[in-house]
Amino acid sequence: MTTGQGRRTQGERDAITVEIGYALCSAAFAAVVVFGAVAGPAYVFGPPAGMRRVLVAAGLVVAVAVFGVRVASVLLRFGRADQPSQPGRTRPDS
Repeated sequence: MTTGQGRRTQGERDAITVEIGYALCSAAFAAVVVFGAVAGPAYVFGPPAGMRRVLVAAGLVVAVAVFGVRVASVLLRFGRADQPSQPGRTRPDS
């Protein structure tokens, strides 16, 4: 990535677009799984209405948190991926 070094190439823009799409899709999948795990028993076992509301609300809160954390972690990891640990060295074992 050429942050602060001028315009990005088409390949860099495409890579960012793909990474954003991956971040959103994987975060949505993780959020759905977590919501199902937390709120699913409310629909499977048929608890009282108050308990059902609590489980659904808790599932929603946790799913939103998982979505945000997943998107942030994927995009932050992508932003750091292009930074070499030791600038100027090109061999992987250096």
